[in-house]
Amino acid sequence: MKLPGWIIFRVTLAAIFVSTKIFAQDGPRTTPEFLTPKPAASPRINGPNIFGVRPGSPFLYSIPATGERPMKFTAAKLPRGLKLDAKTGQITGSLKKRGEFKVTLRAKNSLGGAQKEFRIVVGDDLALTPPMGWNSWNCWAGAVDQEKVLRSARAMAASGLAQHGWTYINIDDTWQGKRGGEFNAIQPNEKFSDMKTLCDEIHALGLKAGIYSTPWVNSYGRRNGGSAENPEGFWTNAPTKSPRNKKVLPYAVGKFSFATNDAAQWAAWGFDCLKYDWNPIERPQVVEMADALRATKRDIILSLSNNSRDRLLDRIADIAPLAQAWRTTGDINDSWGSMSGIGFKQGDWTKFSRPGHWNDPDMLVVGWVGWGPKLHATKLTPDEQYAHISLWCLLASPLLMGCDLEKLDDFTLSLLTNDEVLAVDQDSLGKQAVQVGGDGDLKIYAKPLDDGSLAVGLFNVGATESNVTANWPDLKLTGKQTVRDLWRQKNLGEFSEKFEATVASHGVVFVRIFPTP
Repeated sequence: MKLPGWIIFRVTLAAIFVSTKIFAQDGPRTTPEFLTPKPAASPRINGPNIFGVRPGSPFLYSIPATGERPMKFTAAKLPRGLKLDAKTGQITGSLKKRGEFKVTLRAKNSLGGAQKEFRIVVGDDLALTPPMGWNSWNCWAGAVDQEKVLRSARAMAASGLAQHGWTYINIDDTWQGKRGGEFNAIQPNEKFSDMKTLCDEIHALGLKAGIYSTPWVNSYGRRNGGSAENPEGFWTNAPTKSPRNKKVLPYAVGKFSFATNDAAQWAAWGFDCLKYDWNPIERPQVVEMADALRATKRDIILSLSNNSRDRLLDRIADIAPLAQAWRTTGDINDSWGSMSGIGFKQGDWTKFSRPGHWNDPDMLVVGWVGWGPKLHATKLTPDEQYAHISLWCLLASPLLMGCDLEKLDDFTLSLLTNDEVLAVDQDSLGKQAVQVGGDGDLKIYAKPLDDGSLAVGLFNVGATESNVTANWPDLKLTGKQTVRDLWRQKNLGEFSEKFEATVASHGVVFVRIFPTP
């Protein structure tokens, strides 16, 4: 039967409409596309190529390597004072002499071997690349306890995340009980039975442990803080009052500080990182805690939080040399508006970032999050998650997961284990990316790397798929260049004058550009 002409016309129009919607995407995609290739069975050594430690401090570094186990590790020219466990890849010990030591790390299994040049710098700076790890707040918030933290550490090791450089297991607010013990320091509450044992078990997995505090009398979670209104440090979960006007002061720095007491206790337990949280961040409290941590003779990273952007930006130049990281924003949440609003507004902070001292735009909001015991899958679409991870790596940001590590789905795991993407964040040059091109909804960010190549992110924050062009003059490049797709880990070819890509709505194309030989 022959169809009437008007039916054929309408069917043709519908087909054109459908094909247009397919090829010109309207809105972010919701179906995950797995871009990260599976790790090879033969060894690959990942992570940074530099590590900082202070003279005399306990040394702990676990060589992050993918590949089938069992695997044997060796290290050529490892300095005296350090020893390597050939089975686990853990390097421990202590170095007393300042200086730089060049070591060759090697890993071998039945399928092959790999090696990596590695520099150990004994000096004043820690965190010569941005810290990578996990924090309990965006997952458990006030429901955190010792068992959940230990299970998270075991999950980080079992999932293979540690083989890609993920290291820190950080306890956030609400662990605090009353003062006491050998140092008259904050002791854990009933949710944490034994901090020393917890740290030992985390270290045995080749990971590091972090703790939380504040210079206020009480924390955001209404727990004991690092100061008090009395010399004994006695505290109850009740608002303090101003002697002048009797108004309730929910958060305030007390008359008596216990920074030295608390730092000594954290070091005795074995913690490696401190999140120090109050608003506004003030230099006197930073100086006091930085000195207290240094006096413990244990390398404890000082990460400052939380602040209103403008209240810290005008004073960060005096604070940055004292801390290893500082928040540049308020709290993030798992929405495109929050993540993009934070990530694309870091330009004013660029000049303060350098190895050992990092701008922190807050935690990663991928996986299962929820700020309490009830969790949900992140509300970011797959494209938005690719943009999130790419942008944070370009910004040389500390990478802290906030998700439930026992609920890692395959897509989230693929986001967090792409070694070529993570290498941009962990690059030893330590430069923060800046916007170098783009217009309106299209943004191009570039970050120079220590091997002379350039990491470039082509972002589209608009509502529809668009073509984004990176021009060589904007990137300060000339001649023929090879472009490599970092998420797919494959070369895209040689290009002259420009590189152009189609970028999904709220998405990214993340590449490394280097001169063609």
